[in-house]
Amino acid sequence: MGGLRLRPAVRAIVVDPDDRVVLVRFRFPDRVVWATPGGGIEPGEAEEHALVRELDEELGLGLSPGELGPVVWTRTHVVPLGGGRWDGQTERYRLQRVSTPFELRPRLTRSELRAEGVTAVRWWTQAELGAAAGTLFAPTRLPELLSELLRDGPPPEPVDVGV
Repeated sequence: MGGLRLRPAVRAIVVDPDDRVVLVRFRFPDRVVWATPGGGIEPGEAEEHALVRELDEELGLGLSPGELGPVVWTRTHVVPLGGGRWDGQTERYRLQRVSTPFELRPRLTRSELRAEGVTAVRWWTQAELGAAAGTLFAPTRLPELLSELLRDGPPPEPVDVGV
């Protein structure tokens, strides 16, 4: 993918004790996508600090970099971002188990979230994911990938999960 301007990003697969996962709904001009929380890494920002910031902004989840789970997936997708500033994004996903369920209370206001394309944030059960035919997820195979991750645990090396 030489020559492409790819934005570095980090995401978290936030899972509670009941194996529910938090997903964020992004509305783009041509589609709606449910994805894990996270986002771009700012210039000079460490990956761990970027993820802590994103989880606080989108979920209200306060963590320190030392509390973050392992990197389990990677993904690169080519789609114009940032008004043409980027040709796509390369992402690293961390599995983030939480010991107790928590209420989702994003630190960003609804207007600030909407400015980033975020229109909803919610917990999903495994059954809801399995029954969500026609729903666009990122990565596309998210329900299947999550089921495997919960069944088998973190892989020894991050897995490229494709688009």
